[in-house]
Amino acid sequence: MSEITTPTSLENAAAASVPERRRRTGGRSGERHRNTGTTKYQKLVNSLAKTEILSPEALEDIHEASLTVLEEIGMDVILPEARDRMKAAGADVTQGSNRVRFDRGLILDMIASAPSSFTMHARNPARNVEIGGRNLVFAQVASAPFVADREGGRRAGNQEDFRKLIKLAQHYDIIHTTGGYPVEPVDIHASVRHLDCLSDLVKLTDKVFHSYSLGQERNLDGLEIARIGRGISMEQMEREPSLFTVINSSSPLRLDGPMLQGIIEMSSRNQVVIMTPFTLAGAMAPVTIAGALVQQNAEALCGIAFTQMVRKGAPVMYGGFTSNVDMKTGAPAFGTPEYMKAVIAGGQLARRYGIPYRTSNTNAANTLDAQAAYESAMSLWALTQGGGNFVLHSAGWTEGGLTASFEKFILDVDMLQMVAEFLTPLDVSPDALALDAVREVGPGGHYFGTAHTLARYENAFYSPILSDWRNFETWSDAGRPTTYDHANRIFKEALNAYEKPPLDPAIEEELDAFVAKRKAEGGVATDF
Repeated sequence: MSEITTPTSLENAAAASVPERRRRTGGRSGERHRNTGTTKYQKLVNSLAKTEILSPEALEDIHEASLTVLEEIGMDVILPEARDRMKAAGADVTQGSNRVRFDRGLILDMIASAPSSFTMHARNPARNVEIGGRNLVFAQVASAPFVADREGGRRAGNQEDFRKLIKLAQHYDIIHTTGGYPVEPVDIHASVRHLDCLSDLVKLTDKVFHSYSLGQERNLDGLEIARIGRGISMEQMEREPSLFTVINSSSPLRLDGPMLQGIIEMSSRNQVVIMTPFTLAGAMAPVTIAGALVQQNAEALCGIAFTQMVRKGAPVMYGGFTSNVDMKTGAPAFGTPEYMKAVIAGGQLARRYGIPYRTSNTNAANTLDAQAAYESAMSLWALTQGGGNFVLHSAGWTEGGLTASFEKFILDVDMLQMVAEFLTPLDVSPDALALDAVREVGPGGHYFGTAHTLARYENAFYSPILSDWRNFETWSDAGRPTTYDHANRIFKEALNAYEKPPLDPAIEEELDAFVAKRKAEGGVATDF
């Protein structure tokens, strides 16, 4: 049947003027996959005016309160080397304890040296990403202990699913970097897991990737694997940041040893640190969003300042992850109005300090349903309006981060591409204003058959991956497929279409030799 489904004489006449290949049975849904293999979604820029939920006075109130927290209460710093560095920089270290207090002038002096923008370098230079300013970078889901798809259900993370999710991240250009491990592959022993995972990230993708800060040895291995993957010297890598890590404070008001060691190893080599407090209002932070933001800001500024104590000018991002909990159960809630307010306020704080802003695409849904979509849509709305620069967990996050979902990955890719299309500046060139077409059609006509339309119809509008635009009868005849059905089919098609990016054989040989050597040495010590 025709794409035009209402049987009016005007629409029937219009349908006759549309080229036959566009009027196939099934209508527009038959062209759903048109944009999935393009490179149009790289180098995104958000030129929209940023929403400011805080007045200038309120912004300063949160800023000053955060500095008061650091001056009067301080942070517990659970690493002697870090306390020594902080003391040498001028912090007040309480003898015989972990408590460190920071003069507000010291904090402001330190964060002033953090760069406002920088480049993260991939092994494929075309995949380099610009961080800061108006740039917008999407990274896939990270750190989920479970993985799910419709056939296999929810299951423990494993290497096979880890590799599949990495391949999906490579396949879609709207995913600019991987995150951490999209799912934790617990079938690989923890002593060598990082070696296999980071090796896969080099081999299966050519994008910037992440290394966890879970002890000095893992940091050093990650740095060496990133260096080998790019085929460069460590000196060049220090000039060209090529690896990032996320540092989470142990809210409230603590920085633990592995996180601090991660800052020391990464910042000292000019690699990227994303300082992110995990401040859930009502649990690890005050129940008011304002109070949670004060704590978020204090913890973030402390970590950012420490990166600059380690190395002035080291690249760092201000991470915001404040949301609320369900006060009936204590379960984290995401994509809420409170989360949106915190995201937008966090953007204002990051801009106040001139530091790139990391945020997240979140939801707390347990399956691919309306909740998964609307909570993510609210998250994306907030981070776009709030000026997010680097968006972690952009695709695949469900169950409050406990599960990486293959179907949710596809839903998110579709939404991210919609965000990218929305951010594309509106074309108001003489050709786009279409006066010649308006003259040609005149009053009472239609535009289906005009030269202006026929020259543009294939790419005139965004073609969704998942939306099913068939009429009810055709959709019913096809078995009434749902968004879940489409997403399940499409992630499998994307995996079949995946192409492994080229890698210099000499680099692959050096990488394999390093991994084999470290495995022979036992990897890293674990307690199991």
